[in-house]
Amino acid sequence: MEPGGSKFIQQGVPTTAPYVDPYWIEFLVRSFDYVGLKSWLLQVQRFVSAVGNTMKQNDLRDGVLQRLKGLLASYGKIRGRLLKLFVVHFRFHVDDLLIFSREFVVFRLVSLWFTLSSRQNVINGMLSAVKEVQSYKFIPLVYQIASRMGSSKDGQGAHNFQLLALANGDRVKDKQRSRNSFVVDMDKKLTAENLLSELSSHHGAIIRQIKQMVEIYIKLAELETKREDTNKRIPLPREIRSLRQLELVPVVTATFPVDHSCQYHEGTFPHFKGLADSIMVMNGINAPKVVECLGSDGRKYRQLAKSGNDDLRQDAVMEQFFGLVNTFLQNHSDTWKRRIGIRTYKVVPFTPSAGVLEWVDGTIPLGEYLLGSMRNGGAHGRYGGKDKPRAFQEVCEKFRPVMHYFFLERFLQPANWFDKRLSYTRSVAASSMVGYIVGLGDRHSMNILIDQATAEVVHIDLGVAFEQGLMLKTPERVPFRLTRDIIDGMGVTGVEGVFRRCCEETLSVMRTNKEALLTIIEVFIHDPLYKWALSPLKALQLQKETDDDILENMEDSQDVYMGNKDAARALMRVKQKLDGYEEGEMRSVHGQVQQLIQDAIDQERLCQMFPGWGAWL
Repeated sequence: MEPGGSKFIQQGVPTTAPYVDPYWIEFLVRSFDYVGLKSWLLQVQRFVSAVGNTMKQNDLRDGVLQRLKGLLASYGKIRGRLLKLFVVHFRFHVDDLLIFSREFVVFRLVSLWFTLSSRQNVINGMLSAVKEVQSYKFIPLVYQIASRMGSSKDGQGAHNFQLLALANGDRVKDKQRSRNSFVVDMDKKLTAENLLSELSSHHGAIIRQIKQMVEIYIKLAELETKREDTNKRIPLPREIRSLRQLELVPVVTATFPVDHSCQYHEGTFPHFKGLADSIMVMNGINAPKVVECLGSDGRKYRQLAKSGNDDLRQDAVMEQFFGLVNTFLQNHSDTWKRRIGIRTYKVVPFTPSAGVLEWVDGTIPLGEYLLGSMRNGGAHGRYGGKDKPRAFQEVCEKFRPVMHYFFLERFLQPANWFDKRLSYTRSVAASSMVGYIVGLGDRHSMNILIDQATAEVVHIDLGVAFEQGLMLKTPERVPFRLTRDIIDGMGVTGVEGVFRRCCEETLSVMRTNKEALLTIIEVFIHDPLYKWALSPLKALQLQKETDDDILENMEDSQDVYMGNKDAARALMRVKQKLDGYEEGEMRSVHGQVQQLIQDAIDQERLCQMFPGWGAWL
């Protein structure tokens, strides 16, 4: 087969792919044999240095050392040859992208580029690939490419909103700046500004309108409100509502197809016409605001403008990861047939502390249905017992699950009731597996919404990920939320049947596409804006054990940026999960799901959860 030919691409690339996988090479170098061999060599060197210097002992020592050095050198040669194969394989992927439109190919190509970014021939090859391959194929990796930007100009070509988020990297409130809440990479900020300036010379009107819209959203998110305005409608300030008719800018939370020709003629997307005259101030420390954006298509898009200590860029990449998993689930026949997927929503960050989220219409927090609000006692108040026992076991005995009433109350026709319960179970299964892979924590009942029309669950507040929940004062010891009320909504079979099967199908698809998923996660290694350790302030806010006044005045003295070492460790943990490692043992998909379900429902783990997590619900 001729390298670069279509026959080689179809047959040779899949054959050689496992041997040039960067994670496979890393595994080889870190393998027990390789590391053990180096350790053994050191032990022998120490041993032979302690013995006498007779001729026989010297001959024995030199012979042993020579053999060990030879074995170690052979491992080094293998690694060197595999690294050379990287460069050859890179071109094969470029040729593949020219012929096909398979998602995994662009992920593998970009992964190879990231791995070999210091090699000039790879840089030249990537510049050539950008000219040859249609640009829309790189859209799923815009954030990852933008995170690599620096003064070396090796990351140009990012999406305008990502560029503005990077350019606004040091735009935070003085109070947040004093707490060291955000780490600013000035190199990325300056590069983004330079690239925006360069784009303005070609597309000045577009960049100008985007900046105008971003500016009013930032002002809206940071708008100071009074405590008595909470849960009330207040008029929008004139300077914010005066911006109208930005015909070159789409509604940021609207979904529309990518135009492969990059033309985007009039009517192909709803453009920004302005904001409604009033906003709703929501409950919360930073008073997020619900606003309606008017689109040129006549629709009103409800959005949440948010500002505070949480970096929305983390949520944005998590939603990107969920979207990628959905793509793989839709392309797999078994999961597509079962309509397994994860509900997602748009997250558009503009600064480290401000951004806009798509408002998920028709949903309520799971905790609001189960426990109610100040106005009502929720489903547990309507159907459960009146006494709340002190001990967890007593709670489980007397605080009976009521989630099945959600379906009885809303879906009165048997066929509709059955279909929505099925959708709920599949949704919980998919989100549980994906949440476990990324180590998603803080899954209390108010951070899980349920759609009142489709019964699908929607996860919000994604700032505690990569097993950071283990670092809380009261560590989170379960892989995902699978409490009694969650199971009660699945019907008499509980975790057996539909739930278990959908978990296995979802996990199987993710394990099959692990390299593409790892490429998305790998962005955090190169993005210093991501906080790899929870600060003491953040931990106290998540598990409130002090007054709000103390929280507001407390300064975070600890630098939360832990560097690439922590990021690489988190990435390796994700890879271990995708490889099936649980408690040090490799497991099949069935065995891994079995272990996770057992851990999630284990009462010994649940009774140790933070009370606010609501393990009895």
